[in-house]
Amino acid sequence: MISTKGRLRSFSWFAIAAIYYLFARQVALRAANGFSSGDWFPLINNLILLFLLLVGYAGMGYSAQRQQEPLKDMGLVRREGWKREFAIGAAVGWAGVVACVLPIATLGSLVITFWRGGHQYFLLLLNLATIVVMSLAQEVVFRGYAFQRLMDSIGPTLAALFMPLLFAVIHMMNTNATAASVLVAILLGWLLSIAYLRTRALWVPWGLHFAWSASLALLFGLPVSGSVQFSPVISSNTIGPPWLTGGDYGPEGSAIAVLVVLALIVVLVRVTRDYARRYAQPVIVAGGIPVDIDAIAQRQHEVAMGVQAPPPEPQLVQIAPAVSSGNGTNSVSEPDKPKFVDESGRKG
Repeated sequence: MISTKGRLRSFSWFAIAAIYYLFARQVALRAANGFSSGDWFPLINNLILLFLLLVGYAGMGYSAQRQQEPLKDMGLVRREGWKREFAIGAAVGWAGVVACVLPIATLGSLVITFWRGGHQYFLLLLNLATIVVMSLAQEVVFRGYAFQRLMDSIGPTLAALFMPLLFAVIHMMNTNATAASVLVAILLGWLLSIAYLRTRALWVPWGLHFAWSASLALLFGLPVSGSVQFSPVISSNTIGPPWLTGGDYGPEGSAIAVLVVLALIVVLVRVTRDYARRYAQPVIVAGGIPVDIDAIAQRQHEVAMGVQAPPPEPQLVQIAPAVSSGNGTNSVSEPDKPKFVDESGRKG
């Protein structure tokens, strides 16, 4: 159990990690302005930001928490099936976007415009790479080192409730943000936090975050958190009430999105059941009376498999020798009775 001093120390490192994120954003922005411009700027900006975050947080983990492999401890552990975890997250994110768009297409109207040309398809690939890097950078911040230090300080439940509030505060600064969009941002933050807590890795939340943004922008041509910069080939205009379409902010600002994200939480818990059993179980600390766990487990296995216990070893029984009696028959002699000697030397 972490002491009060340890909790305060972990919260201090959480605060340092948050400040470092703001610092890294400014450095990445200035560096990207110097290295590139135009179409390449978003990708270069996010690449530099991701590099600064990984290096900075890895250094903090190595020096402060004595982490020998800080990237793995951060959640970027290449364990067996990590690609499948990413695919599961991507499937959940894609399904969520489809569930948000279908009501718009059926109850309202979705006007789609296709932009053709070699440059547009080049932008499509460029924007796809940008979303991959941008979603990973955000997961490293909000579900990586800083989130884990907050967990050490206030526990996983409170950390999962508190961190999405910071995630929503950042989204409040986006163009055309509304009360509904802030609520959806909080719910999405909870969804992604649950994805990390269930798997103790960033693959599922990264896949979910990437597929959600890529499906909105590149597949349906809709705004992502109020931004339309990632829709080079397909561009869509929605017609309908704001509770259905989200208005200029996009589907993430609609009441439909609130219901969809709540449903996704239930779906995510079900599809990550095996991962939670494998990776998210509490660590049992030994204590009390020593117990031979291996022997108990072996005996339980034998009982379950119907294996009979070996018969007890035969014990030797001493039998008194037979003696001949006066009538010619054999009888068992009685053991010699003890003889006593009193103080005068007479035998009793």
